[in-house]
Amino acid sequence: MSASSPNKCRPLANFHPTVWGYHFLSYTPEITNQEKVEVDEYKETIRKMLVEAPEGSQQKLVLIDAIQRLGVAYHFDNEIETSIQNIFYASQQNDDNLHVVSLCFRLVRQQGYYMSSDVFKQFTEQDGKFKETLTNDVQGLLSLYEASHLRVQDEEILEEALTFTTTHLESMLPNMTNNSLKVQVTEALSKPIRKTVPRVGARKYIHIYENIEEHNNLLLKFAKLDFNMLQKLHQQELNEITRWWKDLDFAKKLPYAKDRLVEAYFWMNGLSFEPQYSRMRKILAKLLYMNTIIDDTYDAYGTFDELVLFTSAIQRWDIRAMDSLPPFMRTIYQELLNIYDEMEQVLTKEAGKSKRVYYAKNEMKRLATAYMKEIDWLNDGYIPKYDEYMTNALVTGTGMLYVTHSLIGMEELITKETIEWITNEPLIVRAASLITRFMDDIADHEVQQQIEHVASIIDSYIKEYGASKEEACVEMQKEVTNAWKDINKEFLLTRKVPFFILEQALNYARLADTVFGGGHDGYTNSNCKTKNLITSLFVESVNI
Repeated sequence: MSASSPNKCRPLANFHPTVWGYHFLSYTPEITNQEKVEVDEYKETIRKMLVEAPEGSQQKLVLIDAIQRLGVAYHFDNEIETSIQNIFYASQQNDDNLHVVSLCFRLVRQQGYYMSSDVFKQFTEQDGKFKETLTNDVQGLLSLYEASHLRVQDEEILEEALTFTTTHLESMLPNMTNNSLKVQVTEALSKPIRKTVPRVGARKYIHIYENIEEHNNLLLKFAKLDFNMLQKLHQQELNEITRWWKDLDFAKKLPYAKDRLVEAYFWMNGLSFEPQYSRMRKILAKLLYMNTIIDDTYDAYGTFDELVLFTSAIQRWDIRAMDSLPPFMRTIYQELLNIYDEMEQVLTKEAGKSKRVYYAKNEMKRLATAYMKEIDWLNDGYIPKYDEYMTNALVTGTGMLYVTHSLIGMEELITKETIEWITNEPLIVRAASLITRFMDDIADHEVQQQIEHVASIIDSYIKEYGASKEEACVEMQKEVTNAWKDINKEFLLTRKVPFFILEQALNYARLADTVFGGGHDGYTNSNCKTKNLITSLFVESVNI
């Protein structure tokens, strides 16, 4: 349907119905005092173990890595930060063990400290190639492979490391006899740590860690208990927002749109899974669900004239603007205002925080304008130039929207300087948006052509450079790779804002890689890959 043809019969996009329905209404989990006591006891034991491990030792590096990958590092933020600082400010890494050097490099850079990639020169020949003797050290290759994903622009030694380790690990994989190591290599080649959504990674790593011969039994038990206890909190949140969704009845009122509430929650849980962000998760899951409907309204259903009115109403942000809208849009607009009213009501109780909602509304207004820009192009039969599309795509990639909104719901003190930093569209957020937009466009290109009819970055590239679709996709993947390097660079350079805010942008990019990776849109078509991830996180508990 052309967005400028209101008299045509409106099509219903052929999106599959919700996978989950009322599933989580049956979940009424209670976290018992016994569970809390047991987790706290284990936590103090692990804390003591972490503090007492010799600074800079392999023992401590391995312990920190396991704690982070098992998803329990949020209990030990201060201890881990202190340990990484001590490693960073100590003398340069003199170890000649590839595994230890690579692990140390990755942990330090993950924490936002710059360790030079020159530490790997000792493992190379004069021509810059890595020594072939390293192929006898599978654990070392695996650690170097993971470290290479923390590279920034122009780090040739890490580019070489990625090529070298990928080539050798892939060729060695079929003949590996150590099953535990084989599983670790398989998982890493599929999804390196840097691109792994923390909660997804924790669920998988609990099983992997259990089968590592030298694993720490106390840490494993603690991780399992903590995962299951936190899962109950997440189930409670899903129960609550499912009730909200049921009352809306949007599946019947707006049948043209994707019905993806639980998938929206999965995405926001991926931004921050920790207990202190419960409020933020619930608000943002509702917002993402609403934005999915708004996006589908622009792309696949509303007429040009209706969308002009809808965009204008969002700019006005006034309940009286509903009078100008067709009935189906009034339903959407009313609930959009309700969500922001809820934000204001919650934050008004906390001194100074309600002002944050102003910035949130501005981002939603910017997004509506960007969606309308795409409709203008469609209405004019115009395929934008690559740079023109890119400017708009950094908004429709929604990184700015959700990272800004994540600050709104946080209980922590967010300073005026931090708000100003985010409103100036920092590189790390732009990079996360680019990754999301490009990977979504690559995964959805055929759908956009058949259902939505809006131009994508691929169309712009093909037209401007005379490229094939395949060539355009290769170029987009290069842009995504460079955006990851920008994210890594910003982690090392940005000291103006708290570290956990940088992690919001990183996790947003990780979610895009997970949901849209492999050329498959796991949000639109959520009945396979995403369904399995949701099941592992929110349905199936870990066996203890």
